[in-house]
Amino acid sequence: MAPIIHVLNGPNLNRLGLREPGIYGAHTLKDVEALVTGHAAERGFDAICRQTNHEGDLVDWLHAADDSAGVILNAGAYTHTSIALQDAIRAISAPVVEVHISNVFAREAFRHHSYISPAARGVICGFGVQSYLLAVDALRALQPA
Repeated sequence: MAPIIHVLNGPNLNRLGLREPGIYGAHTLKDVEALVTGHAAERGFDAICRQTNHEGDLVDWLHAADDSAGVILNAGAYTHTSIALQDAIRAISAPVVEVHISNVFAREAFRHHSYISPAARGVICGFGVQSYLLAVDALRALQPA
């Protein structure tokens, strides 16, 4: 059985492909999930992909990922507001990679602060949907030989 990684997407990411394509591109969430699942399989992982608009679901899913090989988390706007997500990340042993499609530092000032980053193993942003694939590679590099 392959190690499992969790790919967790927060609010409004279900609107990928429709929402601000100049910022987020034309890929839908289903496209992203297919790309990530295939890339993960090539690297020896099974990927579980989930999306919610509800903060508590993300907290529950982080807790459930505790014994996994890792988590790729795009918390959307909760990145900038959620101490609960930071606490949930600190409460699990699985490494968490924070991911953003856009370069949040080239956008509005309120997006420059992340409550996720201090608890995450690393942050990848600004590479479009490739950010997710880079996160898979990062989790692969963290696995024991």
